[in-house]
Amino acid sequence: MSAVTLTALSYRFPASKQDVLRTLNWNVLEGSVNLVVGPSGAGKTTLLQCLNGIIPHFHGGSFGGDATVLGNNTRSTAPRDLAASVGTVFQDPESQFVTGTVEDEIVFTMENLAYDRQTMRLRLEETLDLMGIHHLRQRAISELSGGERQRVALAASLASRPRMLILDEPTSQLDPLAAHDILSAVERLNLDFGMTVVIAEHRLDRVLPFAENIVSIRDTELRSGATQEMLPTLDDVPPLVQFGRFHGWHPIPLTVRDARRQLRTLTDIVPHISQAHASGDRVIRIENVNFSYGNTPALHNVNLDAHAGEVIALVGRNGSGKTTLLKQIIGLLRPGDGRVLLNGESIASQPVQNIASRVGYVPQFPSAILHQESLREELAFTAKSQGKTIDPEIMTERLGIAECLDRHPLDLSGGQRQRAALAAICAAEPQVLLLDEPTRGLPGHDKAILARFIREYAAQGKLVFIATHDVEFLILCANRVLTLASGELIADGAPANVLSGSLSFSTQMNRLLGGDILTLGDAGVPDSQLS
Repeated sequence: MSAVTLTALSYRFPASKQDVLRTLNWNVLEGSVNLVVGPSGAGKTTLLQCLNGIIPHFHGGSFGGDATVLGNNTRSTAPRDLAASVGTVFQDPESQFVTGTVEDEIVFTMENLAYDRQTMRLRLEETLDLMGIHHLRQRAISELSGGERQRVALAASLASRPRMLILDEPTSQLDPLAAHDILSAVERLNLDFGMTVVIAEHRLDRVLPFAENIVSIRDTELRSGATQEMLPTLDDVPPLVQFGRFHGWHPIPLTVRDARRQLRTLTDIVPHISQAHASGDRVIRIENVNFSYGNTPALHNVNLDAHAGEVIALVGRNGSGKTTLLKQIIGLLRPGDGRVLLNGESIASQPVQNIASRVGYVPQFPSAILHQESLREELAFTAKSQGKTIDPEIMTERLGIAECLDRHPLDLSGGQRQRAALAAICAAEPQVLLLDEPTRGLPGHDKAILARFIREYAAQGKLVFIATHDVEFLILCANRVLTLASGELIADGAPANVLSGSLSFSTQMNRLLGGDILTLGDAGVPDSQLS
């Protein structure tokens, strides 16, 4: 039985001259797990919105063909009616919260569907357990980290036990352990209850092992097939898949376990380890910083020196203090104890606007800092306000978004908007650049472009901090890694020293080959996404 049938489906946004999707035909079997892939801006999110009725009912535009979901034609079925059987987690969870606390958010849909009180209480407790967020049930959503909010959004979608689950980048803000737990829960719901899953995700290493089918969208067209059949046709694949291709393995390994079974010997691998980048003058000093959100500690006795030319990655579990530390550096939050120094001067004694001219911050949700009618105007506004001169074509070309220059920032895909915000901030040429989860919505090739941009920016004598859960990305650009746990700085060193052998934050190549091998290059295999 089909869960989804698309027939000659086409869609064009209002005021756009080009189709995002064109005459798509696709059939999804009920109870299957389907992975949607494609470059930034290809139409993945648009496709998912066609499945839950947001398109054509909310966005307007030109909608052609038909989408039938669980027997309902989306043209004649309102999204609120589909919501009883189709759960959705958006790319930006902020956009779907309607209440103030975690518990209220999870029961909201069940209340609207008129569940009785006993059923609601039972489902609430089961969902809190499934998502591992019992400890958050009374917390205000506004106080949660980005990853914690993502888990709450998924919990709210699962509470009513939908027959079908639509997920748009569900692990983009989750640390590796949390991502594993969440995807394991989704896999369990699929196996035990036959829930149909359609998931768009760029960090494919997490989803490929249990995805039965892959759907690829590129240039408005769709191709689909079984996972092993589709893998050879994809350009953007995880390191493990590239490693298997290089060695001619078949079937292509999707897990480290599968790859190890095909390794004849480890002695053939000769590591080529990059040396750490030398640092320049000290730019940031953090001395004995403590900070709490009300009665909840967030940072404890953090001490740190950071220098020009460094690219410093902050890693740690969700809620470990990464975003809080970035906000201390730019002065959006002030320490309860201790101090933060910028070029030897205390940040506490300076107005935020003065700090902002020297410290650029791209938050997890970059829409908040994009205000102009086009990206070109955004860059010109920032450069003019700081007395800088910028060539917008060169800036956007370096970030791989030249085609977005004359588009409204809110019309861009999540990955394009992420890089648009970075371009706008860098137009001011800040001495210190703070990036919070910069790879949300980015496929592997675009991550490589971003990593090169960051390396080149730091090479100009700038200092870059990156809060990220994406270890495959950070090893492409970071020359120093800090690990935070419960607000404490517990590790600080070169990537190979901090990440090698880590249960939570090692790379696929390190888990496969061990030692100091972190990347495909370390293992003597060319990375196709760097070309």
